[in-house]
Amino acid sequence: MIVLYAVIAIAAVLSLIIWLKVEPVIALVVGSLFLGLAGGVGLTGTLDAIAVGFGDIMAEVGLLIGFGVLVGSLLYALGALQKLVALLLRVLGTRRLPYAMSAALTTLFPSIYVDVQLVLASPLARSAAPELGRNGLPLLAGSLTSGILVGYVFVIPGLGTLSIAGLLDIPLGTMLLFGLVVGPLTAVLTTYAFKLLLATGIWNPERDEDASPALLEAERAAAEEEDADLRTPPLGVSLLPILVPLVMIAFGAIADAAGFDSPVTRFVGNAVFALFVGLLGAYLLARRSLGRERTDEAVGRGLSTTGQILLITGVGGSLGAVIGATDLADVLGDLFSAESGAPVVVTILLAWLIAALLHFAIGSISVAAIAAAGIITPILGTLDVAPVVVGLAIGAGALFALQVNSNFFWMFQSLLGITTSGALKALTLVTAMASVIALPIIIVLGFLVPA
Repeated sequence: MIVLYAVIAIAAVLSLIIWLKVEPVIALVVGSLFLGLAGGVGLTGTLDAIAVGFGDIMAEVGLLIGFGVLVGSLLYALGALQKLVALLLRVLGTRRLPYAMSAALTTLFPSIYVDVQLVLASPLARSAAPELGRNGLPLLAGSLTSGILVGYVFVIPGLGTLSIAGLLDIPLGTMLLFGLVVGPLTAVLTTYAFKLLLATGIWNPERDEDASPALLEAERAAAEEEDADLRTPPLGVSLLPILVPLVMIAFGAIADAAGFDSPVTRFVGNAVFALFVGLLGAYLLARRSLGRERTDEAVGRGLSTTGQILLITGVGGSLGAVIGATDLADVLGDLFSAESGAPVVVTILLAWLIAALLHFAIGSISVAAIAAAGIITPILGTLDVAPVVVGLAIGAGALFALQVNSNFFWMFQSLLGITTSGALKALTLVTAMASVIALPIIIVLGFLVPA
């Protein structure tokens, strides 16, 4: 019966979010309460599990998410992304720009929230599109899709990645190292595959392109801020607040893997400390370059975004804790009792499928990733697959087919000046492609990485 109760709870969460337009936080709590009470956890036990689950995930990723969002907000104010794309265009030329843009967005800018990345990068993509010919706009739109959203679910400190790592108790250094393999490779391969698909003639400019008022307003605002951007630090300096933490986290992971870790290396490589160093650097750069008022505005925007993200992440942890308090873990664990080889593929595909179905229904990558991780966490110790591989599979599934039930879809359409049919091709199709392209890479890692 517990499986039936879990299905009902998840279906209730989806129904509340999709049809009744209930906030995901409220829907997740309702689902957690139902599952706990129906699953025999009891009144007090259910409430305790919700509170403990929230606290546990906040202890894991609360500061990381908060620091990461603030770093991203300050990098946005410093104009780092605009300068990077301009540099790539000068150095690589237009032909290589789509691949360079997707790789750079995936690797360097996951700390900037996806909506902000889209607002920043879309005018740059539109301005460079004519130089790439008839398919220039869809190709660059697809490269933005793969770059921004692949980084969000695979690369530290992407918020989706942080949530998955926290719920599955994956060391962030480990997640960073494997994410930096899977993320950029997936983004670039997806961009190339989409380019081949465009060559078949699926894009019709007359039907798929349409400049909107929001697009024109964004381009006007970008033009007005051009002079202010000239006063910001050089690109190399602007990127330091994110590059330095990544190096610190990677150093700690390498030291641990190589067996020469010490209290000092663990301190330097600690993700919370590393992101705080990045935040401090970004704050000092912004104060010196932008002044106190603009810096305070950037920090205020970041704090506003942080609260919403922390709340939904914490409630996702609550759902996982309630699931762990039931005997669902034992039931699901029996699904993976086959002998060698098969459990690896089955586990990865199941993790991917759960997250993909949740995302396709809900329309939120983060909610789908958190819910899927909460479902799988209780049985993680019984699986013959490394947790980091399971986390990557969840990230890939949560990426699948972002479509019309996501606010990002409509932002993407208006800011890039394309129609709904164009967004279905350059966003929905591309995220589906990226999700599937990542799977073989993750399956190979599943056999190579010890459980």
